[in-house]
Amino acid sequence: MSLAAAAASLAAAGGLVAAAPTAKVTLTAPTHKPKVNTHWNYSVTVTSGGKPAAAKLTVAIVDPLGTAHPVQFGKSTKYVTNWPFKGTFKDFVIWPSDSAVGLPLVFRVTVVAGPTKKVIGYTVTPKR
Repeated sequence: MSLAAAAASLAAAGGLVAAAPTAKVTLTAPTHKPKVNTHWNYSVTVTSGGKPAAAKLTVAIVDPLGTAHPVQFGKSTKYVTNWPFKGTFKDFVIWPSDSAVGLPLVFRVTVVAGPTKKVIGYTVTPKR
């Protein structure tokens, strides 16, 4: 049996599955120079085929030495690590005044939506 005949046979039997569209991930934040001790809001949106998609989110701040520090959800003690959401996730970070001012940091967002894994690095330098 030829390859084309085998594919036609599978399609007729319902054995072929259309490939899922890859997820589109966007990070929205107000500035690359956030003010310390105030809310710095951010949002992450995931769509697939133009519709909100289910995903898992991990957020970390990477210091100049390359060490990743997990981000807490709002003012809670829970970390945004493998956090399930659908469509849009919104939260905030309060940049600390003593340890962050003037340092180039990377706000790193990792999203896994089905077979798609996307990592977005957003460079910030907190200011007073």
